[in-house]
Amino acid sequence: MRFLDVVKIFVQAGKAGNGSLSFRREKFVPRGGPDGGDGGRGGHIFFVADERLQTLADFEYRHRFLAGDGTHGKGGKRHGASGEDTIVTIPCGTIVIDPVTGEVLADLTVHGDSLLVARGGKGGRGNARFASSRRNAPRFSEMGGDGETRDVRLELKMLADVGLIGLPNAGKSTLLSAISNSRPEIAGYPFTTISPNLGMLAVDNERIIIADVPGLIEGAHQNKGLGHAFLRHIERTRLLVYVIDLSEESLVPPIEQWSTLRSEFNEFNTELLGFPSVVAGNKIDLPCSSSAHFELENALSVLKIPFFSISALAGEGISEFIRYIASVIQRVPKPQREKHSFEIEDVKHALLKREKPLISKVEGEDGVFVVNHSEVERLIKRFNFEQDEALGRFTALMRHYRIEDLLIARGAREGDTVKIGDIEFDFLPETASPMEEGSGPVEGR
Repeated sequence: MRFLDVVKIFVQAGKAGNGSLSFRREKFVPRGGPDGGDGGRGGHIFFVADERLQTLADFEYRHRFLAGDGTHGKGGKRHGASGEDTIVTIPCGTIVIDPVTGEVLADLTVHGDSLLVARGGKGGRGNARFASSRRNAPRFSEMGGDGETRDVRLELKMLADVGLIGLPNAGKSTLLSAISNSRPEIAGYPFTTISPNLGMLAVDNERIIIADVPGLIEGAHQNKGLGHAFLRHIERTRLLVYVIDLSEESLVPPIEQWSTLRSEFNEFNTELLGFPSVVAGNKIDLPCSSSAHFELENALSVLKIPFFSISALAGEGISEFIRYIASVIQRVPKPQREKHSFEIEDVKHALLKREKPLISKVEGEDGVFVVNHSEVERLIKRFNFEQDEALGRFTALMRHYRIEDLLIARGAREGDTVKIGDIEFDFLPETASPMEEGSGPVEGR
């Protein structure tokens, strides 16, 4: 299976069912009251972390996820059924990001972690819900609300215990093969590994997951080369293994390889410099410079970082190196956390109500006045204009937000086209224009 660690997908929650406009029709009950039921809510969309998945490859060709729609309410106060929820499984270690703002919406690291990423629309209320002592026979109901839609970016950070890091062609894949059951692609040229390889090391009933991630180059923190695609995979490891090519065939001296790796970590995330670390000086089966070897070992001793001379290809020093890895993993506990349910903060309609409507005029042969106001646009979608009392409710909404005054102040006249969301209508003000009466424009509040 192809390894994939970054994808962008679109989610759309279900539309809710409409509320019912209905009255009791029973024998010997000539004036039955309203009994329209509510519409069912639209289906939600959840992301759920699953430890059985290792890659985002399932999303390579499927980028859209939809939830089910709710059904309409019926007479007899029968409510509609809720739409079917959609559950999207993703690998543990996946970060959900808003691709526009870059905001991290959730970090799903534990098996069973879930995120409500898109809410289904709210079911429309039936006319039975609007009955009161002042209104005995409401002849209107609500339309069901639309489900939330959202683009999200998924980024996978592998949850490996040990990360093998080094410059291209340092021998990481060969070392992974030597110390685990992995059989990665191995060849004598740079960038053989272009996506992470995983291996498992079993020592004393301990299962240690080892990741060989793509080769690092100078400037990776600026996303050069494989850049961030490399660096994000090592942020959750418990032990970093720096693989340094000690052979004279290497184009970069060992001390410079070490300096490049540390410099990139410092620029990308300084916390990486404090991770438990060990250096594996590889390829000692080839001719090596003793002075270069000594220079690197001396620099590491100052930082108190353990150093092992090995040959991953010939197996020299591998047994001792494996024992050291196992001892560190036993000392450094794996972070423990209970599974958690995340939820993206819902739209606060109370805040939207304080928003001042903005009126703009689209110039053209027939000018159109556009009303921009999130709460008004949301509410107007709930009106069913085929019902008798919907127009009265719409007029009351316009009056509540003083939209008529704002339109007149903007220069709208009777017969002009007004657009609110997807609704267009002719402007028919209840009062004469103040401009025509010579009183000047009215300020909206």
